[in-house]
Amino acid sequence: MFRTLREDIRCVFARDPAARNAFEVLTAYPGLHALWFHRVAHWMWNHRLRWLGRILGNIARLLTGIEIHPGARIGRRFFIDHGMGVVIGETAQIGDDCTIYHQVTLGGTSWEGGKRHPTLGDEVVIGAGAKLLGPIHVGDRARIGSNAVVLKDVPADATAVGIPARVLGPRPEPDPRFQQAASRMGFDAYGVTRDMPDPVANALHRIVDRVHELDDRMEKACQALKRAGIDPGEALGEDTGHPLDPCDLEGLEPDTCEIPPRKQQGSS
Repeated sequence: MFRTLREDIRCVFARDPAARNAFEVLTAYPGLHALWFHRVAHWMWNHRLRWLGRILGNIARLLTGIEIHPGARIGRRFFIDHGMGVVIGETAQIGDDCTIYHQVTLGGTSWEGGKRHPTLGDEVVIGAGAKLLGPIHVGDRARIGSNAVVLKDVPADATAVGIPARVLGPRPEPDPRFQQAASRMGFDAYGVTRDMPDPVANALHRIVDRVHELDDRMEKACQALKRAGIDPGEALGEDTGHPLDPCDLEGLEPDTCEIPPRKQQGSS
């Protein structure tokens, strides 16, 4: 028992730089208190003292703002940082060395009996506000981004973000052509840190890369026509194309652009 308590206190020091001393951790960390209440309530639940386990769980919720069902199975060195608003359902299973932040929900999506809540592997980190719903499995060392809504399994060593959550692949290296186009449009997708890839930025990267590929092919086609004695400009008529102007991007235009007033609905 004392060994487990020492492990709990040490994991707080390992994962929270704000922790200053053991007395502060013992008296001022609600995540730790909620975990200790849960261990007693879980023992009661397993020994058919389920009403007492639920009452103790409610007392812990009132004192800490963290609701853990006594039936949930939690591994060693589990750390809840801040903790307010955390909800962990009855059939949830949490591995060793996991960390979750405030307003995280490990919830169910069915009123039927049986396994209804998520299962977390070892060393999983769940960001603030994330919702994991249903009997899904999150692999070892996975990362769940803040405010993500996870409805499907997440493989080991993966990162999931978004609503609904998507598993992110490795981030591509920055392409100088993409950066040049982004600077013209006033959009910097690589403002995101490299260790947290953005799926929208990756999609835009592929689109811009495809546009540059089509431009290159069009230029080569025009050169081939000229070598064959055909003037592409004459064949296509007057060239009405023009480079993309930042003021053309509605909603993303710089403040210096003059935007014509829009007609209100119902006006003639």
